[in-house]
Amino acid sequence: MALPGIVIKVKVQPKSSGDRVVGLRNDVLRVRVTAPPERGKANQSLVELLSTALKVPKSTVRIIKGHTSRDKWVAVDDLSLDDLHRRLRDNWTIDSGEGQ
Repeated sequence: MALPGIVIKVKVQPKSSGDRVVGLRNDVLRVRVTAPPERGKANQSLVELLSTALKVPKSTVRIIKGHTSRDKWVAVDDLSLDDLHRRLRDNWTIDSGEGQ
């Protein structure tokens, strides 16, 4: 049985020096992509990066809000919140932001 999926808030920094997930802070996933924010290039790079980073098919990752903004809501099908945290913890920084 497939999981229903999750929706995560993502802050994207386009035109960066590399494609990477920076980390999770205050429930916002911070991501950098090299693509410019024009004609959907940064959005496409975001979907590809999250697909690779979270080890899910690209078809399960979709931007549902914020197509023209750096602040986006992204749905990932067939992934639980625990899976998201585990996959991020294995590779990146999770910072609660407490005390800042």
